[in-house]
Parts: sequence; structure tokens; C-alpha cells
Amino acid sequence: MTMTTNPAQQPSFGLHRNSFGRLVFTGADGASHENVIPVRAFPVSAPDGGVSVVSSDGHELAWIDRLEQVEVEARKLIEEELASREFMPEICRIVGVSTFATPSDWTVQTSRGVTTFTLKGEEDIRRLPNSALLIADSHSIQFLVRDLKALDKHSRKILDRFL
Repeated sequence: MTMTTNPAQQPSFGLHRNSFGRLVFTGADGASHENVIPVRAFPVSAPDGGVSVVSSDGHELAWIDRLEQVEVEARKLIEEELASREFMPEICRIVGVSTFATPSDWTVQTSRGVTTFTLKGEEDIRRLPNSALLIADSHSIQFLVRDLKALDKHSRKILDRFL
């Protein structure tokens, strides 16, 4: 499939899956690149803006300002690939913690269900813009708190002890 986003800013290119299910990028010059990877510039603060399509050796092949600029079929391929690479459950509620000292085991309700993880240290809780937090567990899985102020009182009270 061929797509043209904003011709003044972005080149025309084609995107499809090969027989192994990997993305193949074909540039306006006809050169093909297999196993390309879409990467969001700001996955937490601006998930709908700024996507780079990079080659397997890390070179940028195309820049997409906003995903809605891309044709529907290509957007679907990009979104599928991004979803398979970006596993970041969102914490909706903190059920409890084993101790207020670290390391501690946290039981949380996420956008993907209830889970328990180990927080190694307070430095694994990172503040982001707009009162968001990124919490890394002992296995480096990132959990997102999209808006600290939107959490229930019990969850905010627990987080306050670690921040």
C-alpha cells in the first residue's frame, strides 16, 4: 500500500508486512527496507504525535507528525506494531504495599487487571509532566500513572509516602 501524508513535510512511502510478519518500508525512491520499526517520540506525553519509522540498523526512514495523517491501512500496521512493542499498563488504583520501606511489593489495579510487582527503590518512581508518574518494577516493566490527582485518596496517600 502506498501512503502520502503531508506532501510538503513528509515523503510518500509504502508499508506492508512480509511473509514473516515483519514490516517492510518502501521509500519514494523505490528502495525497500525490511524489519522496520515505528517508534513514538513521546509515548507518554504525546502518544498520537511524532512517530519515526526506523530501519533495523537505527536510521530514520520517515517521520510522521501525527498518525491521523497516514492512510488507514498503514496507520493500522503502525499501531499494531507499536502496541506489540509498548507494554505499559496504566495504574488505576494501588490496592496495597507490603511495607513503606524499599524494596516493597505493590499490589495494583491496572488497565490490564490486578498485578503485584516489586519496587526496588524510590528512584524507580519518575515524575513526568502533567502530574503523571512512571514506575519501574524490579524487572524493568514500566507502569504509568497518567494523572496522580485522578487516583483515589488511598492510592495517593500510598504514593505520597514514596515521593
